[in-house]
Amino acid sequence: MTNSDLTTALKMAPKSVLLLSALLLGGCAGEYTFNSNLDGQAIDDYFKAGEVQLFQETQPKGPYKLKGMVEGESCQERAQDVPASVSEARTMARRAAADKGANGLIIKRCALIEEPSKACVSQALCVGQAILLPTTEK
Repeated sequence: MTNSDLTTALKMAPKSVLLLSALLLGGCAGEYTFNSNLDGQAIDDYFKAGEVQLFQETQPKGPYKLKGMVEGESCQERAQDVPASVSEARTMARRAAADKGANGLIIKRCALIEEPSKACVSQALCVGQAILLPTTEK
């Protein structure tokens, strides 16, 4: 490579970098969309239990309307799975109450069953009354 070849190559380098940058940036200009395995309905279903007020040992103060009995279950299906828990069963009962249009849940009883059955290694169950409390406008 001679001196003049090197000089020519150095003069062309900025143009090559500029052309390469333009090509790379042009590739980013397409219409891209974001896809997720989460949809709005799944997110709403996940958080709806949080909108149900829980009453365990006390009755709500003031009037309320009964919406029906609900239950929640937590099941440890295999020995290597997470053990069943009363808190998960309670959350499932709150979701069931929300499905009935309730905004409150009076838990009547929860039980943890640690004896294996055909379906579950351990199991937790909660039963309660779904209720509709008056809402206050903010």
